[in-house]
Amino acid sequence: MKKFFPLLLLAFVSLFIFSCDDNDNNNAPYQDNDTYSQMRDVTGSFNSGNNYAFTQGINIQSTDVVLVYRKANNAWQQLPYTWYLDPSTSAAPRKFDYNFVFDSQNVQIRIDNPNFSLSTMSSTEVGNYLNNQTFRIVLVPASPAKGAAATVDYSDYNAVVKYYNLDESKVIKTKVN
Repeated sequence: MKKFFPLLLLAFVSLFIFSCDDNDNNNAPYQDNDTYSQMRDVTGSFNSGNNYAFTQGINIQSTDVVLVYRKANNAWQQLPYTWYLDPSTSAAPRKFDYNFVFDSQNVQIRIDNPNFSLSTMSSTEVGNYLNNQTFRIVLVPASPAKGAAATVDYSDYNAVVKYYNLDESKVIKTKVN
């Protein structure tokens, strides 16, 4: 019994030594568990009354990423995006930027840096570029969900949807102004 007891004690203690490993360097990718990827469509019109901007409320952590895309026919263009109105008919084409800024509570989608007065746009241009514009706000975690080596091209809307496994049938739709 005297020879058996030390071996039993050693086995018992070693069980706790190996199960209480403090080593967090296991090369496992960081998993962001407090951010759930989500999408929201916001439709609104830009005009002088709203200073060519509108705001949508959100709720994100300071470490999350906000992506905004503008619906252009059947595709999505990532913002910021510069639009040239008449590049073939003018030596100095009229241009403006669809842009956005955000904080943890709001996303403001706006038109920046016009090199002309937006009030001089034709009714066709207003209809195409200012009225009833739909933007998709996509909230995603800043850290990759599938491993440190995995990357996603944020300019490719379809790649973002696939990478974050987003369900387009569950997009919340909001009309502003």
